Formats: sequence, C-alpha cells, structure tokens
Amino acid sequence: MSLFSKKTTTSIDPVQKELIENAQARVRQKKNLYRHFVTFLAGAILLIVINQVLHVGEEFKPFQRPWFVWAILIWTFFFLIHLINVLLMSKFMNKEWEQKHLDRLVAKQKVRIAELEENVALSHPLPEKKSPVMRNPSLPLDNQNTLL
Repeated sequence: MSLFSKKTTTSIDPVQKELIENAQARVRQKKNLYRHFVTFLAGAILLIVINQVLHVGEEFKPFQRPWFVWAILIWTFFFLIHLINVLLMSKFMNKEWEQKHLDRLVAKQKVRIAELEENVALSHPLPEKKSPVMRNPSLPLDNQNTLL
C-alpha cells in the first residue's frame, strides 16, 4: 500500500443514511431550542436591568405591570411554541408521518386520474384508424392506391 493510494469509499445503506439525516435534523432542532432558551434568559435579564437599574420606561405600565413583564411574557409564549414544536410535534409529525400522508394522497390522485381517464374513454372514444391495404408489396407506398 502506497502513501498516495486511493481511499475506498464505503457505501451507506439508504435506510441508514435516512436515519443519520433524521438524527442530524433532530440534533439541530434541539440545539436551536437550547440556543433560544439561553437567548431568552439573557434577554429577560437584560430587559429587567434596563427597566429596574437604568430606569428606562419606568413610568410605562400597561395593565399596572412594568413593560418588561409583558415583553418577557410575549417572549415566553413564543419560546413555548418553539418548545412544543421541537419536543412534541416533531415526534408525531416526523418524516414517516409525512411519507404516509403523501402516499395516501398520491393513491387518491391515482384513483381519481383512472376514473377520469375511464370517463373520457367512454364519453369521447377515439376514432378507429383505417389500416392501409397494399396491393403490391414490392412497390413503394407512394405508387399504389393504399385505401380500398
């Protein structure tokens, strides 16, 4: 074996490749969720510091609560939606779920197309073609009367 030999590539089974891709996508989802959580915590602390320490917007209190409380509550709502999407929805509505529903819709479409083709064939049949009759097979078609 030489130093500059070609590397052998191992072929990955398509099922194995799909499992790896799903796992990578899931890891990315969770990573983004953790990143969102850390950003949420840092942002909430920053909003509290801006209002309480720097006294920015101290007099603005919608519904008798400081503005930062409402900002944090709205952000919490969006974080909870992200959390539900990653932890609950992706388990139920994963690639298998998508493929199952896609297959079901394709099957319905195929049945509907077959019904339409049958209806068209019954209501608008194609005219029958008259086949040419050759009188002398040794002559070219141009030189003989082909239709009787």
